[in-house]
Amino acid sequence: MSIVVKLEVFEGPLDLLLHLIDKNKVNIYDIPIVIITEQYLAYVKEMEKQDLDIVSEFLVMAATLLDIKSKMLLPHVVNEEGEIVDPRQELVEQLLEYKKFKYISEELKGRQKEAEKHLFREATIPEEVLAYQEPVEIEKLLSDITLVRLHTIFQEVLQRQEEKIDPVRSRFGRIEKETVRLQDKIEDIRRLIRKRKQFAFQTLLEEQVGKMDVIVTFLAVLELVKGSVIRVEQEGFGEEIFIYAL
Repeated sequence: MSIVVKLEVFEGPLDLLLHLIDKNKVNIYDIPIVIITEQYLAYVKEMEKQDLDIVSEFLVMAATLLDIKSKMLLPHVVNEEGEIVDPRQELVEQLLEYKKFKYISEELKGRQKEAEKHLFREATIPEEVLAYQEPVEIEKLLSDITLVRLHTIFQEVLQRQEEKIDPVRSRFGRIEKETVRLQDKIEDIRRLIRKRKQFAFQTLLEEQVGKMDVIVTFLAVLELVKGSVIRVEQEGFGEEIFIYAL
């Protein structure tokens, strides 16, 4: 009565070699080629008895091992740098590369199994909840902006306006401008915020042509903050103030 021996299944020749190296507890960088070759050939011989379809690629590696074994018996070969050429070097590199990808594959399989334990579903948030907007607290929005900083910017802008005046032409008198309307400034800022989404407060003031324009622009910004159209932020004391669209 014959005894059927079931061999362990390996994914390929390199997988079998790694198994033999681990089994014999040897260093992959210093493979005892004689021992490993004998064990490898014994395994391939058993494979031939059970499944000839997959044995071909294992036979190619067997031939490679025999070739390395024969080179190990010959005198050492020295390369151009005077270093001894190890016939096992190429095989070691293949094993290390295969071992790396094998570990990566096992890691991905583990993550896939872990992902199978989770169930995802689309969000089912009611429309009234999605449409909710948190009330805007004007005091909170302006809490980090001091009056000192606003006053400083205001004075700097006025100074720049004075520096733009031509000292020669200013002697010929002045042309009175039309009254600056708060609503016009509000609309100007609305158009600007739709176009830029954010900009520096000081840049906005510098675009004004006179003291009255600057004052009305200040009031327009405060009205838009109050109406939750824009928000005003300053990272720290003395830093630039920015205006953002809401």
